[in-house]
Amino acid sequence: MKRFIVTLPAEERMALRKLLSGGSGSARVLMHAQVLLRADRSADGPALSDVAIAKALDIGKNTIPRIRRRYVDAGVEAALHRRPSQRVYQRKLDGDGEARLIAVVCSAAPAGRATWTMQLLADRLVVLQVVDSISDETVRRTLKKTASNRG
Repeated sequence: MKRFIVTLPAEERMALRKLLSGGSGSARVLMHAQVLLRADRSADGPALSDVAIAKALDIGKNTIPRIRRRYVDAGVEAALHRRPSQRVYQRKLDGDGEARLIAVVCSAAPAGRATWTMQLLADRLVVLQVVDSISDETVRRTLKKTASNRG
């Protein structure tokens, strides 16, 4: 027995059909709308099985119960769209760290070098104790973002 049964009200069914007939939207949203319409167990819905929906839309059979569950738990918008990421990114370089990086870039290159490399800059920031560790890619992105001019 299915735990999450999709029963679409008439206004939601019409909104999903309008979304599909418009053809605009991401492929994921349109696919999820099709799944909801085909899984609809109301009087006007086809009430197809998960296997039939998977074959008709050429998607994985485990995707359909996830869409049904999100619809029952949180509504049609949650079933159509991805949930936002909860991940919080900590920046390695704040404004002070970026200023120190630019100051190092503008200074003379180490002995035996014509210019600073990204790895040399990353190593210098660690030596200066601006950060505990930093990758050369983070240094590159920071310099690209600040559009610093070394000349």
